[in-house]
Amino acid sequence: QVQLVESGGGLVQPGGSLRLSCDASGSIFSINVMGWYRQAPGKQRELVAAIRSGRPTQYAESVKGRFTVSRDGAKNTVYLQMNSLKPEDTAIYYCKVNDWTKDYWGQGTQVTVSS
Repeated sequence: QVQLVESGGGLVQPGGSLRLSCDASGSIFSINVMGWYRQAPGKQRELVAAIRSGRPTQYAESVKGRFTVSRDGAKNTVYLQMNSLKPEDTAIYYCKVNDWTKDYWGQGTQVTVSS
């Protein structure tokens, strides 16, 4: 079993920055994908950014150039640096890990961009 713990969400003004972290622990032998999704009220959950083993990092078009996903392999931690935040970035952000057999999800962290 794999456990994911997210942190770093909060309230920020438009144009500001936040950094999300997701620590993965438990029975992790190999990771295929570590990434971030988000879900705004009334909308479907969508991919924000993902680091995929042996393949290019993937970003949603709406966050390219503003968000950066990175991973500390030694710690099984994935980060999401979010810059130039916009009100439309407001959502619950979820960490997801795939270990080649199953998807694991974090509990979510709220990001609110508002003046």
